Amino acid sequence: MTKIRMGMVGGGEGAFIGAVHRMAAAIDGEIELVCGAFSSDVERGRRSGADVYLPEDRVYADYNTMIAAESALPVAQRMQFVVIVTPNHLHYPVAEASLRGGFHVLCDKPATFNLDEALQLREILIETGLLFGLTHTYTGYPLVKEARTRVAEGELGRLRKIVVEYPQGWLADREEDKDNKQAAWRLDPARAGVSSCMGDIGVHAANLAEYVSGEKISEICSDLSAFVPGRKLDDDGAVLLRFENGARGVLHASQISVGEENALSIRVYGEKGGLEWTQQQPNTLWLKWPDRPTEMLRTGASYLGELATANARTPMGHPEGYLEAFANIYSAFSGQIRAREARQEPDARSVDCPGIEQAIRGMTFIELAVAASASDIKWHPFAQY
Repeated sequence: MTKIRMGMVGGGEGAFIGAVHRMAAAIDGEIELVCGAFSSDVERGRRSGADVYLPEDRVYADYNTMIAAESALPVAQRMQFVVIVTPNHLHYPVAEASLRGGFHVLCDKPATFNLDEALQLREILIETGLLFGLTHTYTGYPLVKEARTRVAEGELGRLRKIVVEYPQGWLADREEDKDNKQAAWRLDPARAGVSSCMGDIGVHAANLAEYVSGEKISEICSDLSAFVPGRKLDDDGAVLLRFENGARGVLHASQISVGEENALSIRVYGEKGGLEWTQQQPNTLWLKWPDRPTEMLRTGASYLGELATANARTPMGHPEGYLEAFANIYSAFSGQIRAREARQEPDARSVDCPGIEQAIRGMTFIELAVAASASDIKWHPFAQY
């Protein structure tokens, strides 16, 4: 067996998430970064390639050059998939070019600049038969997977209420005016799309709510705001949710909640019990009951289910965190590639990876949240595509 070979578009100097992707991809020793087009600035891209020890001839000036050059290499040498870690407006063109060049794609969220592009991307995937993954990282945590399993097995009974929150405080001031590259593009409609807060973190919260509950959002009522003067995109919002099974939900996402870091949390309540998980204490899952003490479940414990166990790396009592959760997405996606090349069905761990359907639902949520907030109509149906 050989490592799965990865090419990267974006993620060069000054890009926080590119380094995170590279670390996550490397954790399990299954994936090797073999090439990249790291920046639209050729010199910055060259330095970025040197920083990760790539040979000069595998560091490309742009993604089209990379795809053409890699396609010309022997099959055993060329990259097998492209990871896209650029601002949102480049996601679709890079994904389209990669798929048409014969390469699988793993993409940062949101998958595309708008919903139409996500729907077009699905058509290209059908046409090419290639794989697509989406880095909804928080579904990679072992105890998020355990929560999903417990809900699916009916331990909480019929679900009634889902509360998901993702407050941050890093955009409480005008960071976009302080030479902050990450803030600047997220608040620029030409690069981010129709939303900042909902597009960047609210979509994670919506995905987490659907993943853990196993239920699909059917309607929303939205109230978004841009609290910092001069901003064209939202920096805070609250969304009421209705789910197909009749459950109700509340989603709160904010980039201006002063003092908060990445305080993502979810609480799910059913007829028989409830559960609670928070990313800042990711190795603990609380189960709550009306007639007995609250239970504390811990990552790595022998009593966890198969999916949570398969996604944990350390013995009980040794904390796992964000990078390991991110790595689980990479491991699942590389498992799909290995199964494809071996002409086998992927295992349950590999299948448990966000894909094009989650991409479409994410873009639907973002655009609907924005449209609903601007409307006088209270409830807006969540379209199924």
